[in-house]
Amino acid sequence: MNTRYIKKIVSLVIVAALAVACGDSLEDTNINPNEASTAQPDYLLTNVIKSSVDTYWGVENNENSTLLFVQHFAKVQYTDEDRYRFTNTSFETAWKTYYSVGIQDLTEIIRVAEQSGNTNYKGVALILRSWLFANLTDLYGAVPYRQAAQIGSTLTPAYDGQDVVYPGILDDLKTAVDLLDPNGPAIAGDILYGNNITNWIKFGNALRLRYALRIVDQAEDKADEVIIDLQDEPIISSNAEHARLVYLSSPNQNPIAANFETRDDYRVSRSIVETLRTLNDPRLPVFAAPTAEVTNEVYVGLPNGLLPSDASAIGFSKTSKPGAYFLRPEAPGVVLTYAEVLFNQAEAVARGIVTGDAEALYEKAITASLQQFGITDATVIADYLAQPAVQYNATNFRESIGTQKWISLFGQGPEAFSEWRRLDYPQLTPAAAGVLNGKIPLRFIYPGSEQSLNGNSYRDAVNAQGTDALITRLWFDKE
Repeated sequence: MNTRYIKKIVSLVIVAALAVACGDSLEDTNINPNEASTAQPDYLLTNVIKSSVDTYWGVENNENSTLLFVQHFAKVQYTDEDRYRFTNTSFETAWKTYYSVGIQDLTEIIRVAEQSGNTNYKGVALILRSWLFANLTDLYGAVPYRQAAQIGSTLTPAYDGQDVVYPGILDDLKTAVDLLDPNGPAIAGDILYGNNITNWIKFGNALRLRYALRIVDQAEDKADEVIIDLQDEPIISSNAEHARLVYLSSPNQNPIAANFETRDDYRVSRSIVETLRTLNDPRLPVFAAPTAEVTNEVYVGLPNGLLPSDASAIGFSKTSKPGAYFLRPEAPGVVLTYAEVLFNQAEAVARGIVTGDAEALYEKAITASLQQFGITDATVIADYLAQPAVQYNATNFRESIGTQKWISLFGQGPEAFSEWRRLDYPQLTPAAAGVLNGKIPLRFIYPGSEQSLNGNSYRDAVNAQGTDALITRLWFDKE
């Protein structure tokens, strides 16, 4: 054999060996000795809960949108959002945070839990992931669901319609609750329920009831099946079992409190102030602060959707900020309450899905809400319930439950927005200087980034669902 040829082969072998060795060396060099080589589910769980509740209660998802739509808040300056002036960059935060942090990390917790056999981690992660998917579809409509969080195989996931997403969520919640075992393997990192699996079971069932009612006007059989199945299941049964994140001092304070530390854009809406005043509702001084300048009414709400000049003319000092309860750094980030469970149970009875006393459940729901906000005097509660305008109207459960649920959800914009659309009460007057021809928004528009990063799936979703507009009615929101 030619000597020169042999030398060339030997040289190539040496180069190849060096390349492999260098590759191994580089891989070793690039290992961070301070970073865990496997995912830590407790750390992931803490981060998911904190980031998700922050987003749920945050400015873009809550104060600057849903709280304005349902007229809990109004804007006293920079009033574009209160007039429904949004762009396709206005609703990025919920989409990006829920998908890239929440759903991605929860999917990883599920993977690790399956490998380790820790069914409690898997159940908790499934519950939280279901809640995030529900938030997304509640706000936007069709969303990536079945192909979501599959970066390794699907970079441009297809969107699923609400007729697919909600039943899928309900099935996942049922699976999650069945997996959970208070006597099973321990979990850590749970800043929502302090690693209490019994409370997670109750929360999971409360979410099943919530989302069964969400689709009851469109998928009655599925909704009825879930609600009937829940009759003998444990569910949130006191204010102590709320699903809520208790915040601390800065920098871990409640998002509304954090925003008011540096800004003064928001006031309590006239719609809810006047409703509470008319009903002699003892929650008025909890929800609204006295005006900075002395006024005859003490609590003064601001009309929604004013032009900047008109809002300025009414003034900062003569309109009410949210009450001190909501501006405390440690104010809870509520996800689901006992009052909501009771209202939902009352509605299930009113619809004839299950038997019971709808009026008694309705009154228990109002009582739970009053107590949640610190009104505990039995005489005050009884006097409030005795008013004709508060008493349950069996001929129109939507009005009674819808109005009182709207009040009880004050500050919890995303859920109040969903229930207002579903129940159609209270009947709100659109923004004074709104730009939607006398209509109130019915959804978020998709983030503009989806048009460039996932354009084909985005267009397919819009073609199926309807125009990507604020006033496009979603599937669950049946007329």
